[in-house]
Amino acid sequence: MAPQWWSWLLATVGILGLWAAGSHKTWGWAIGVAVQALWIAYALVSDQYGFIASALAYAVVYARNWQRWRRQPEEP
Repeated sequence: MAPQWWSWLLATVGILGLWAAGSHKTWGWAIGVAVQALWIAYALVSDQYGFIASALAYAVVYARNWQRWRRQPEEP
């Protein structure tokens, strides 16, 4: 079983990505998408396979929102 600190680290990185994306930082979306690969690894190591489904869904939503955000005109 993976150490418990992994889930805390992954949650912290995910929250950082959400905060940055909400602050109109492009890298926030990139963090959100990238951290899903780590969640999949965590799911495999900890035998918690439900995290794989949620990580794939989160990655799709992050990528979709990133694309929609990029198409919006800049605010003055």
